[in-house]
Formats: sequence, C-alpha cells, structure tokens
Amino acid sequence: MAKPIVINYQGEEAKFSHKKVDRSKLYGSKKRIQLDSVGENCLRCELTEDGSTLLMSGMTSQGYFDSDSNWIPNNELIGMDLNGNLLSKNPSTLGIAQDAVLSDVESLLDLAVDSIYQLDPEEVADSIQALLESGKALRFSFNYREDYHAELAYLVFNDEGHFVLIGNPTKPQWMELDQVIEEGFEDEVEVEDDLDFEMF
Repeated sequence: MAKPIVINYQGEEAKFSHKKVDRSKLYGSKKRIQLDSVGENCLRCELTEDGSTLLMSGMTSQGYFDSDSNWIPNNELIGMDLNGNLLSKNPSTLGIAQDAVLSDVESLLDLAVDSIYQLDPEEVADSIQALLESGKALRFSFNYREDYHAELAYLVFNDEGHFVLIGNPTKPQWMELDQVIEEGFEDEVEVEDDLDFEMF
C-alpha cells in the first residue's frame, strides 16, 4: 500500500490514504480483446525500424534507445534543463508532511490538472477540516515518486469527501486584435426599375 499524503498547516497535520480517480472508475470501461485463429489472446508488439528487435508491451517503459540505437535503461538516464545543466531529482512527498498554504478554490481555474485522488482521512486536525468545509483549499507540493519535476496539489472538500487535484499552474494568454476593424456601409444606392411590363 502506498504511503499516505500528509500535510502541515500552521502546526496542525492531516493524513490521508488515497486512490486515484480515473474515467473507468467513474463511468466504467470496455476493452476489446483481439484473438488469434485458435482463440488465444493476441499480444501487442512493434518491430523496430531496422527490423532487428521486436518490442513487446511494457518494454519501452524500462528505458530508451539513443540516436545510435543503443539501449539506455531508466536508471542510467539523467535530467537536463534547456541550457544543458544537470537537474537534481525531487524526492517523493508521500509519507512526508508538506507545508500547505491557504488558497481560494478559484485559483484551481489556473491549474492544468493531470490527476485526481480521492482521499480517505486517517487523522485530520479540526482546524484544517473547518477550513476545508468553509470552501477554502490548501495548496502544497506533490511528487508521487522521485523524479525531476514536483507538481502542485490542491486539497479540497465537498459533499462527496476529500480530494486532491494535482497538476501544473498555467498562465492564460489573452489574444487581442492589433487594430479593431470598424464596419462601414456605403450609402444605399437606389436602383430604378426600368422593367416595362408591356414587353410581355
């Protein structure tokens, strides 16, 4: 079982066990299974461009091929920024109390949500629960496993229980016209009807 999500707000703590919310849990799911001529399940695989290696499902998550087709396992990969500087990994935040700050729920509108977890409270300080019930959110840093990028998390509460929304903040960019075009209409021109009905 995964370690709990723990937050600290003004010296008070809250601890939650968690499970990820996905579309299949909300709406159910269907899966098509391909069968071969004898009724056995088919396994998905892919042939490399040079035709020398058959990649089975799950193999590419264990590492990467470089530009010279050399296999590099995940534990040998390193992170670099846009300037070529080495990045240090951020540790997992699970099981470690994270300092939280008070936030309005409206700030969630600027969060590009990547994942949502439904929380089961193990112990929640009364002061924290009162804040959540008043419609406030608590913001803190979140990293499920050790990697190069920590995300932002918002702890919220509603009639369905406690949830944490995790993602990256966004900055909306509003587009405007450089020049506003004003519609103009020429004066209506009267057209004389020269049709002579005696022609018919």
